[in-house]
Amino acid sequence: MPAPRSTVRRGLAAVAALPLLALAATACGYGSEAKDDDTRANVSAKGKKLSSDTVKIGYFPNLTHATALVGIQEGTIQKELGGTRVESTTFNAGPSEIEALNAGSIDIGFIGPSPSINGYSKSQGKGLRIISGSASGGVKLVVNPDRIKTLDDLKGKKIATPQVGNTQDVAFLNWISEKGWKVDAQSGKGDVSVVRSDNKVTPDAYRSGDLDGAWVPEPTASKLVSEGAKVLLDEKDLWPDKKFVITNIIVSQKFLDEHPDVVEAVLKGSVATNKWINANPEKAKASANRALENLSGKPLPQEILDPAWESIEITDDPLAQTLKTQAGHSVKSGLLKEPNLQGIYELGPLNKILKAEGLPEVADAGLGVK
Repeated sequence: MPAPRSTVRRGLAAVAALPLLALAATACGYGSEAKDDDTRANVSAKGKKLSSDTVKIGYFPNLTHATALVGIQEGTIQKELGGTRVESTTFNAGPSEIEALNAGSIDIGFIGPSPSINGYSKSQGKGLRIISGSASGGVKLVVNPDRIKTLDDLKGKKIATPQVGNTQDVAFLNWISEKGWKVDAQSGKGDVSVVRSDNKVTPDAYRSGDLDGAWVPEPTASKLVSEGAKVLLDEKDLWPDKKFVITNIIVSQKFLDEHPDVVEAVLKGSVATNKWINANPEKAKASANRALENLSGKPLPQEILDPAWESIEITDDPLAQTLKTQAGHSVKSGLLKEPNLQGIYELGPLNKILKAEGLPEVADAGLGVK
């Protein structure tokens, strides 16, 4: 039985990608700024010494990563770690985060399902494990209402996705296929022109008339709406129960094997953060926006923040069945060979924490460690 999801419905979606190890950000060779906590004593919150002096956490400066934004901003994760210092690094795309995880530059990451699948598959099941969910939803098809009135009007139009093979790209390619239209997955050419465009530049491209619409995560969708675009489809309406994983928590297999106590502490911080977000949605929204301001230099305007935040659900549940479905979409689109995902989930530590909190355990859809 799945655990209750924090009904925060809040957020910006992250850009998670499949096959390309591209789109790195700025610092550390992989992401943007790394931030160290000043605490030095290697003692947990309950006085027990943990096995590592530091834990390196990666995430995106997006509200679908609200657990990381708020958990680090409010110190909830650090509280569970005690003296084990958090070093955080932000990324612009999933491939660069997976590269950093493989290189040991981060130990734990908040990331989308497509790069999780790809990273696991490429390492033949030896590189990472998914240890928790974090967010659901927050992806929309938004269009120029002067050019596109109905879904059928997309044929022949130029529609942006964030990156070849990223989570939104795969979803859009699958939707196109189900319409009976043809598009070459790599080039994006076909009955619809799929334009791969960084979320940071998509609003400018839309404003200039170079795009007719976009299948994008929040807050890009709400930014486009603020430019006059219209929401034509919310991706959650394509999924059973209107839920699908948009952000997971992953850990390198090496770090999990060597420092299970630190991983458990981070998970305790994640569960506590999600509980606080659920109980304090307005405070949590403000906290996440402060974190974004600290990372980018400016907060999101309220008219963009509010609808973006409302469309994301924060959850401990990894919604494993939906990841399984998304893997099938990647194979169907031709971007991924049939992967063996057995063992991609290690939910034992999370379920131990949930049980201690009196919460239902979460399922791995048969893809857990044997």
